[in-house]
Amino acid sequence: MWEFIVRRTLQSIFVLLIVSAACFYVSHQMPGDMWTAIGMTPEQRLAADAQKHALGLDLPLHVQYWNWLKGLRHGGFGLDYQMQPIGSYIWKNAQNSLILIGVSWLLSVMIAFPWAIYSSIRSGGLSDRVAIVLALIGFAVPGSAAAIWLQQVFAFNLYWLPPSSIHTPSKQGNLPDLVQHMILPVATLMLGIVASYLKFIRSSMQEVLPLDFLQTARAKGISEKRVILVHALKNAMIPVVTIAAMDLPTLIGSSAIVENVFNWGGLGSLMVYSAGHRNLPVLFAVIIIITTAVVLFSWVADIISLLLNPRIRLGRKAA
Repeated sequence: MWEFIVRRTLQSIFVLLIVSAACFYVSHQMPGDMWTAIGMTPEQRLAADAQKHALGLDLPLHVQYWNWLKGLRHGGFGLDYQMQPIGSYIWKNAQNSLILIGVSWLLSVMIAFPWAIYSSIRSGGLSDRVAIVLALIGFAVPGSAAAIWLQQVFAFNLYWLPPSSIHTPSKQGNLPDLVQHMILPVATLMLGIVASYLKFIRSSMQEVLPLDFLQTARAKGISEKRVILVHALKNAMIPVVTIAAMDLPTLIGSSAIVENVFNWGGLGSLMVYSAGHRNLPVLFAVIIIITTAVVLFSWVADIISLLLNPRIRLGRKAA
């Protein structure tokens, strides 16, 4: 087991290095920059060249990447193109995204898991049919359309909820105000997450429930509740854990759309803003944070899968 964990950790570090190098190269090949403008005077061009030199942008690309890695080793992302430390504000945006995604995911799990288990047991019943319809809606409706529709109905038409932002300007730090602003973006994200988990957990449970080992457990006098929640669920969760980890990039991408619709100051909105203004160090920092989160969750999913099923041996044939 420890050999697998060490090997998987080294693979994750290698993936991060490859992705960071590729993103660094591609981002610096984007056309245009924030200093380029039509009709610049010679003095303005000299000032722009001086700022580029101060930021080290006239160095070879591999030297810039190495300098970035050295700065990352010391815990910093360097300066943005306005000469502001990126670390002074990016972690606040990361915190906002973490709150939004974390609350959405937690509530979705609390709803989808018991619902999917119940639907798999009562296949064909009303609960099961409602779950199937909700899953279809969640997969069919784009996140941007759901966000705009919810915002239009509940904020602009009914005036029940605030339309955007994280808080009212005069109520910063007020928890009830934060909860009010979270309802619409969280509901938008939950639509897709609940639909995904309902579909996959229900399908996985329905594959496991007819298996012989559950009939054997029942024959031994084990209660039906324990058969379902311990024996069946443990085996059904193996593919679900992997799917949940692989859903993370989709969830982060959806949160970027939701953050821009609801003006939620997270990593998604920061990424879109920095890409539009060609502030490449900020864009690169956001991409690296998101990539690290995806790789980390994939690593955790592999470890959990190994714990759930010790027979898993990646890269090794069964004896």
